[in-house]
Amino acid sequence: MGAVERSGYIFEPEYSVINQDGAIHVYHKGEFIEEVKFSFEGKAPDPGLTERLIDQYCEKHGID
Repeated sequence: MGAVERSGYIFEPEYSVINQDGAIHVYHKGEFIEEVKFSFEGKAPDPGLTERLIDQYCEKHGID
């Protein structure tokens, strides 16, 4: 999954298969805001997981 844009925010997921963890880097207007960490099992995170994490982040921070 590549970067996702929502209401001016950019969410860039990245992950490590070896460590079985990942992070979604959140940017707004080109400025880094924060990193949302997660873990997963298998060869790659389920795209639905990253989508849910982005949805949860948007809900928590009032992003449409």
